[in-house]
Amino acid sequence: MKINIKYIQSLFFVGLLLFTISCSEDYLDVDSKDSLEQEDSETVTPEEMVNGGYGMLTDWEYAFSYLGITEIISDNADKGSSSTDTGSDKDVLDALTFTSSAGSILDMWNNWYKAINRASTAIEYAEDYGLTDEDYKDRLVGEAEFLRALNYFWLVRSFGAVPLQDIDLVERQPVADVYAYIEADLLDAIDKLPLKTEYASDDLGRVTKGAAQALLSKVYLYEEEWQKAFDMANNVVNSGEYGLHSNYEELWRASTENGIESIFEVQARGESVAHGVQQYSQTQGARGTDGWGWGYNIPSETLVNAFEAEGDTVRMNACVIFEGETLWDGREVFEVENPRYNEKAYSSASAGADDGDKNIRILRYAEILLIKAEAAKYIGEDAATPLNLVRNRVGLASISDPTIEQIWNERHLELAMEHDRWFDLVRTGQAEEAMAADGKTFIVGKHELFPIPYNQLVQTPDMEQNPGWE
Repeated sequence: MKINIKYIQSLFFVGLLLFTISCSEDYLDVDSKDSLEQEDSETVTPEEMVNGGYGMLTDWEYAFSYLGITEIISDNADKGSSSTDTGSDKDVLDALTFTSSAGSILDMWNNWYKAINRASTAIEYAEDYGLTDEDYKDRLVGEAEFLRALNYFWLVRSFGAVPLQDIDLVERQPVADVYAYIEADLLDAIDKLPLKTEYASDDLGRVTKGAAQALLSKVYLYEEEWQKAFDMANNVVNSGEYGLHSNYEELWRASTENGIESIFEVQARGESVAHGVQQYSQTQGARGTDGWGWGYNIPSETLVNAFEAEGDTVRMNACVIFEGETLWDGREVFEVENPRYNEKAYSSASAGADDGDKNIRILRYAEILLIKAEAAKYIGEDAATPLNLVRNRVGLASISDPTIEQIWNERHLELAMEHDRWFDLVRTGQAEEAMAADGKTFIVGKHELFPIPYNQLVQTPDMEQNPGWE
């Protein structure tokens, strides 16, 4: 992807040149209408402004804090590293004993709100810049609307009711209103964005119409709008733009980046290799003499047992690096500290680099097939066909009339270590039982949502805390 990486990673921090922004650490208190200096408006293009929104996805938080609140907290993964290394708060996230002071939760709250502000600013900038090419302007606005919707989606599924920046910085808006806001952004983006095949090669990896449709189908799934989820997933399926890559084990290698199965992924290459998510591969790399990383976010024995119960060796071996194995590229993993590591985070070319070259898959075609199957089950449509496309790809037998539990299980195995498991457990009502089986106590009425971060409540004491948290 030829999006200018120097802008992706630093545009808005170099934005000391661009914005008059409050120095407050309250990232909600950032006006999306921040003023631009006249000289900056002559040198910074709307496209570069949008690129800065993509850049939020490459920040350090996604290499550490995000792991804690998506996978380590779930039954998919354990903290890893050494027994004496807490990982700041990864130990208490793993044990479900965290509090509202957990740094990982605060980090993602801050990151997502900063990203939303950047997207909103980019939208206004593109609309007011004076672009004469309406299609180009619409595309830029659509890209930023997708990015804003993505970050609000991550917020609402994590915290429930949250402030909408352009309405009120303290008052938490009802969940239904937040979802309505997300839907409006995505529907507008769908109208504005080109198809994947309509982009020039230099723009490979930018948000597409299919990405907006895919995210909207997932949003509808979380809202239990089954018919809408089914229809929107069908739009992606019927577009002819996507398909399943034939070899599941290759999906997280450089050779398949932005390939047929890719709907949206965080780009790591740009003008030069090694400008991906900061330390994403390093923090999850094997730890020890034969290692290349910190050893965090290790696949759990519970996850391995789930693969084995299904006879799913293909996805297990693509997802899990086992101590004592030799990887597909010849790297030996013999003298290491933990029994397992996350192979989906592995980079062959720059395994231990601070800034890796690893594209991070956010939306894949296989997930859209599973969204279609899940929604289909609720509305009496054919759930078997999309489900079995996913199963057959990894050599598993077809299921003629799948139950909803079998569809959920397929999602578990297909998307393992891809940062959705915790939220799937919560939305499907499986969390209490699943976490108990993993030796953890999920408190019903509390753990469905993360606490509003303590630091945020100190700054905005009128903001309400979530149930069960202090």
